Amino acid sequence: MKQLKSLLIAALLIIGANQTANAQAKTAHVDVAEIMTKMPAVIEANKQLQKLQETYAAEYTTLSTEYTNKIKKYTAEEPTAGDKVNQERGLEVQDMQKRMRDYSENAQKELQQKEADLLKPIEEKVKASISKVGKAKGYQYILNSAGLLLADGPNLTADIKKDLGF
Repeated sequence: MKQLKSLLIAALLIIGANQTANAQAKTAHVDVAEIMTKMPAVIEANKQLQKLQETYAAEYTTLSTEYTNKIKKYTAEEPTAGDKVNQERGLEVQDMQKRMRDYSENAQKELQQKEADLLKPIEEKVKASISKVGKAKGYQYILNSAGLLLADGPNLTADIKKDLGF
C-alpha cells in the first residue's frame, strides 16, 4: 500500500512536470531598432524632420545675426547716444534675446511634435506586424532584442521586415 502511494505520487509529479513543460510559453525576439532605422517610411520621415530642422536653424541664424549686428552698432554708439537712448536700446536687446530664446524653444517643441506625428503611425504599423507574425508563428511573447542580454530564441526581425514590405 505504501509503495502504491509512492508510485501514485511519483506518477502525479511526472504528469505535473510534463504539463508544466507543455504550458511554457513560446518566445521569440525582434530587433525593433533595426527595423525602424531601415524602414523606408522612417527614412522619409527623418528627411522631412531634417529639412524642417534646417529651416528653423536658418531662421535662428538670421535672428542671431541681426542681434549681433545691433549689439555691435549699439556698443559703438553707446558713448554718444545718451542715457535715455542707451536705456531704450538695452530694453530692445533684452527683447531680442527673449524672442530668440522663445523661438528656439518653440522650434524644439514643434520638431518634437512633428516627429511624434510622423513616427506614431509607423510605430503602430510595426507593432501590428510584430503581433501578426508572432501569432501566425504561434508565439505568445515577442521581446525586443535591444534590451536582451541573451537572445537564444528565434529572431523574427527578417519576418517582420518581409511583412512590412522591405
